[in-house]
Amino acid sequence: MLSSPRPDFVSDGNALIGITGRNLANLVVELNGHDVTKAFTRTADRLVGLVRGLTLGLNTVSAGEARLGITNHPRSGPMLAGPHETPYICGTAGFSTLAKVKLGPATGPNCSVPTRVDYLYRSTTDRSLKVLPATKPADLATTTTSDGRRVPYVVRVETGVINRSIYEYAVLHDRAEGVPSAVRPPSGWNGRLLYTFGGGCPGGWYQQGSNTGGIDDDVLLGRGYAVASSSLNVFGVNCNGVLAAETMAMTREHIVESIGVPRQTIGWGCSGGSYQVFQIADNYPGLLDGIMASCVFPEVGFATLHTITDALLLNHYFESADGWTDTAKRAVAGFGKVGAIANLAGAGRRIDPRVYCPEQLPVEQRYDSVANPGGARCDVYDHQVNIWGKSAAGVLRRPLDNVGIQYGLAALNAGKITAAQFVDLNRAVGGFDADANFVPGRTTADARAVGTAYRTGQLINGGGGLASTPIIDYRQYLDELPNGDIHLMFHSFSLRERLVKANGDAGNHVMLVQPGESTSGFNSRNPVVLKALNALDDWMDAIDADSAPGSSHARVIRNKPPSLVEACWTPQGTKIAEKQVNGIGTTRCNTLYPVWPAPRQVAGASVANDVIKCRLRPLSPSDYRTALTPAQWSALRQAFPRGVCNWTAPGAGQQRPGGAWPTF
Repeated sequence: MLSSPRPDFVSDGNALIGITGRNLANLVVELNGHDVTKAFTRTADRLVGLVRGLTLGLNTVSAGEARLGITNHPRSGPMLAGPHETPYICGTAGFSTLAKVKLGPATGPNCSVPTRVDYLYRSTTDRSLKVLPATKPADLATTTTSDGRRVPYVVRVETGVINRSIYEYAVLHDRAEGVPSAVRPPSGWNGRLLYTFGGGCPGGWYQQGSNTGGIDDDVLLGRGYAVASSSLNVFGVNCNGVLAAETMAMTREHIVESIGVPRQTIGWGCSGGSYQVFQIADNYPGLLDGIMASCVFPEVGFATLHTITDALLLNHYFESADGWTDTAKRAVAGFGKVGAIANLAGAGRRIDPRVYCPEQLPVEQRYDSVANPGGARCDVYDHQVNIWGKSAAGVLRRPLDNVGIQYGLAALNAGKITAAQFVDLNRAVGGFDADANFVPGRTTADARAVGTAYRTGQLINGGGGLASTPIIDYRQYLDELPNGDIHLMFHSFSLRERLVKANGDAGNHVMLVQPGESTSGFNSRNPVVLKALNALDDWMDAIDADSAPGSSHARVIRNKPPSLVEACWTPQGTKIAEKQVNGIGTTRCNTLYPVWPAPRQVAGASVANDVIKCRLRPLSPSDYRTALTPAQWSALRQAFPRGVCNWTAPGAGQQRPGGAWPTF
């Protein structure tokens, strides 16, 4: 099966199949008993054919004595993410292709439009893409691909709708050579597919979107990469990693069937894009061969939501609490700037069903606890209802918890806050109800949802496909912006610690850090990023060429290019080649770029940030370097009637994932 890593996840009635063996010349191939031999072409080492006409459900392809079962799913989905979300607002009318043409209004409930193909060329005058005329334009650029070929800079761009998502991909191809295929790939393609993933999350529900992660990259296209993306792979359109994986899988399948099997597929994404590449690589192995990620978080549902919902609670408490200096507030939160508390609190409102509704969603369709209790709930958990499910009473199972967390514990023990402040904070900080209203009690996670999170990899484990995936983690340091930033550096070390816990090391994870004021940032025009991409290509090629015995993880580690070393760059541009270390002032790099913790780390949690609901233990005076008065001790017992977090124990329900390619 060439279309997909798994024959049970194929879509749109087609499948690209390869057949090896002896006596291929006289082989008869059948689909469900019908001869489809003519679909196959002999290549250097096998027969390759795009088999059309698969029925929905299970199909059988036979070749001689061999049998292959293929499960076909609709082009419109779903394939693995569960029932489609409703309401759903189409975005094709507002989508502009690279040819600067609007796709036009969609038809039907699946937001479909006709697929279109455009040929564009790169202009030497302003480096823009223009529609290719019938005769060769005077300003047609040429380009040299990564494999050394000099070709006209003409790209074939396809745009359409798959899985209710607007996809687009572009690749160098000479129009005179006809329509490419799996056995006649595009003339300028270097064989690599680079898939871009867009960021965001708030408002990422109930919509198709009208943008993708972007495919018009002069450097990447000019070097011969096929560059692809889809609107549901923008987290600001769809904040659901499983639906993102489904969309990417179906889009990649279509590209493979259209232009051939890529040497490797690279996931490229920042922020909400990084969520996607890690979840797809770990939980759906075979879709991504390498990762270029920036503004890294392990996942939205826990690494991010733990941090920003804690900030939301702390900010709410500080708004009415007396006697707290900015220094004391920052000591409790852990952040590099006190302004980060309010900044991240705003982001924490993505758990509130009333705050981040996309503007396209009519007001009359939105949830209101009084006027429209059955309306669309605009929050990250309800958008992921297929993952979490509902109780028999119809209540969403939410995996959010802060029971037992001793906010500010390290600040107390460092003498940065008083015992009275510590006690009052933990007595009054509270939690959230189902609508994210502030309530006096702590938030309690649904036990079934917690188990689902671990079992299906919603909390990234790192021991699935990520164990054998090269990862380049590029970061612009933003922790010390005046009001902080949600893209905190400690998240990269959360990912690293999870890789270590799962695999024994994180040798496949390379961190590169530049200052936040760097003008280049995460794009191919940045020499640091482009050099890293070149190294990633070499790394993947070496892995593919390595047939020596050993685990796939060991194969990745031993083939890492010697030139690819961890480093940071000073604001003046000087490179400091050293291992990146979680800490403050212990290395040259973390002196320049301190790794500030988050509220749960200040409360005692590991940087892995992989405990959804902590196990509890009794309160103990040994926790505190400051003596507590009897009244304070009594208040703490009231604040923690069942005990406090035991961070040395695994989390409640914590377990390894149940297997690859989870479905919902």
